[in-house]
Amino acid sequence: MSARVKEELKTEVEKLKQSGKTTGLAVVLVGDDPASKVYVRNKEKACEELGIYSEMHRLPETTTEEELLALVDRLNSDENIDGILVQLPLPEHLDDSVIINNIRPDKDVDAFHPVNVGKIMIGDYDFLPCTPAGIMELIHESGVSVDGKECVVIGRSNIVGKPMSMLLLHENGTVTTCHSHTQNLSGVTSRADILVAAVGIAKFVKADMVKPGAVVIDVGMDRDENGKLCGDVDFDEVEPVAGAITPVPGGVGPMTIAMLMRNTVTASKKHKK
Repeated sequence: MSARVKEELKTEVEKLKQSGKTTGLAVVLVGDDPASKVYVRNKEKACEELGIYSEMHRLPETTTEEELLALVDRLNSDENIDGILVQLPLPEHLDDSVIINNIRPDKDVDAFHPVNVGKIMIGDYDFLPCTPAGIMELIHESGVSVDGKECVVIGRSNIVGKPMSMLLLHENGTVTTCHSHTQNLSGVTSRADILVAAVGIAKFVKADMVKPGAVVIDVGMDRDENGKLCGDVDFDEVEPVAGAITPVPGGVGPMTIAMLMRNTVTASKKHKK
């Protein structure tokens, strides 16, 4: 599915090129977080596939806030750059929100800037956060309508949990957001027709937490007791119960990258009129 989205985008990028307009994405990586390095490499590869001009700015762990803001400022005014993505998490001495707030909203292809978050809240947006947007595409692809369904999101992060709940609500789902203070969690999750797990704990969701036939979306990227990549859902246990389930790896991840590319092309089309 992500390949299909990318194929459509490739055509759009080519059309822009033919009219003399490039599409550009700048990715900023501060420090040596191994997971972040993998994500950045995947984004670089996707840009190459689609013919998108990309700049990778790899900065040392010791980068100061002033230095990072100076780079963001330069990218904000660079006409070759349509999208700016600062890879999170940043090293502890840097404040995520200060950096995000300084990215121009029309170049904020992660959709984390308060202006874009507000637009998503009211349902009048230019960009959607990449992971929730990819999840909605997966739900639509599976032929499931969100309208009137019980939807449960485990996790309330600004990156996935909160915007995910909002997108389900926009499509008339009845949405419950669960978190570490939720009481009787399995009682709540086992009512869900659509269950999204974005909690960051390996194999957290077990079969007794899932309603038979439910759509189960696993956002987690964890390591199990043997150091093997796994998700927030115990796939082997839940798969026989679920009506549809995303694997880890290879489920939500490729869709997240595809949606980032879509946001970049959307930004490019807006900038190039």
